[in-house]
Amino acid sequence: MSEFVLNDFIPYQLAALSEKASREFSRFYRERFGLSVTEWRVIANLSQARGPVSVREINRQVAMEKSKVSRAATRLEKRGLVIKQQSRCDGRLVELSLSEKGRDIMQELTPIARDFEDSLLAPLGDDRDMFKAALGVLLAR
Repeated sequence: MSEFVLNDFIPYQLAALSEKASREFSRFYRERFGLSVTEWRVIANLSQARGPVSVREINRQVAMEKSKVSRAATRLEKRGLVIKQQSRCDGRLVELSLSEKGRDIMQELTPIARDFEDSLLAPLGDDRDMFKAALGVLLAR
């Protein structure tokens, strides 16, 4: 029987890398804007949308519990960063969109996020594009 080495196990490595990168990047949005990880993920996802998005859809995108996403959305609404409205198609759904203030934050954070990604991938040198492509393939499965 072969030996199992947790530190060599790809799912474990990916989870550890994700946690490390998320923790390091959270310093920027937490210190500057007082955002939690969940709040950041909500506004980042809303910044990609072409219109209002249901809490359910954001929940799928950010892979977090619906209750966490709902609470984050409520806090963001109170701060004036998102706009909550009842869905016109389904009255049971709440839809979110970024307010102008939320869009301003994303505009300020976008170059910071790009710089952070560049510094994260810098050790890969010429292999960075191959790494990003491989991640895309794995995430698409």
